Amino acid sequence: MTNPTSASVHGASDAVGPVDVVLPCLDEAEALPWVLARIPEGWRALVVDNGSTDGSPEIARALGATVVEESRRGFGSACDAGLRAATADIVCFCDCDASLDPGLLVPFVAEVRAGRSDLVLGRRRPAGRGAWPAHARAGNLALARLLRRRTGLRLHDLGPLRAARRTDLLGLALTDRRSGYPLEMVVRAADAGWRVAEHDVPYLPRSGASKVTGTWRGTWHAVRDMSRVLREEPAAADAVRAGAAR
Repeated sequence: MTNPTSASVHGASDAVGPVDVVLPCLDEAEALPWVLARIPEGWRALVVDNGSTDGSPEIARALGATVVEESRRGFGSACDAGLRAATADIVCFCDCDASLDPGLLVPFVAEVRAGRSDLVLGRRRPAGRGAWPAHARAGNLALARLLRRRTGLRLHDLGPLRAARRTDLLGLALTDRRSGYPLEMVVRAADAGWRVAEHDVPYLPRSGASKVTGTWRGTWHAVRDMSRVLREEPAAADAVRAGAAR
C-alpha cells in the first residue's frame, strides 16, 4: 500500500478519536523527542520506562507523555504494563527508538475502528542504509514462515507497529514477558479467529544500538523466545473469545 507521510496522517487523527500509544522505553533519551513529536494530535503517549538510566522518564514527562514505570525487565513486561495502563478503546504499539513514525498508525486505527480488521500490523520496509541488519531480517523471515505454518496467516513481518481494541487485547491473556510478546499476540489472535491485516511502513535507521537485534546474540535470544511461543499448544478459540468478553 502507499505510505502516507507523517504530515498527512497527523491532521487526520481527530477523525478516528482518542487512542493510547504504548511506547516501551529503555534508555531512549535521544529518540524520545522525535517519536513524541509525531504522536497524532488528541492521542496519548504512554511511555513505559523499563529501567532507563539516561533520563528518559524525565524527558518523556517534559514532552507531555504519560510515563508508566515497569521494573520487570523485558519487552513483553513493558508492553503488558502499557496495555494495562491504557484506557482508550483502541491501543497502539510502537518502538521508541525513532525507527518507526507513530503518525503512520492513523490508518491502522481507522481500519480497526471501522471493523475491517481486528489487528493491524506494519510490515517494515527498510528506508535507509543500515535500517534493518541482515541477521535481523533473516530471523524475522524464518519466524514469519513458522507463523504461517502454525496459524495459516500469510504475514511477512512481526513488526512492533500495530493497533487493536484494548479489551480484545486484554482478553488474549498474553503471558510472554520478553521478546516473544509480539508473536504471542499474533498467534493468539489467529487462534481466536481475528482478522489480521498487514500494511507496508517505512523502517528507518534506529537511534542508538538495538537491545534485541543489534547483535547476532540478541537476535538469537529473540528467535528462541518466539520459537517457544510457536511450540505452545494452540489456544482454544472459544476460551480466548470468552476472555475478551470479560
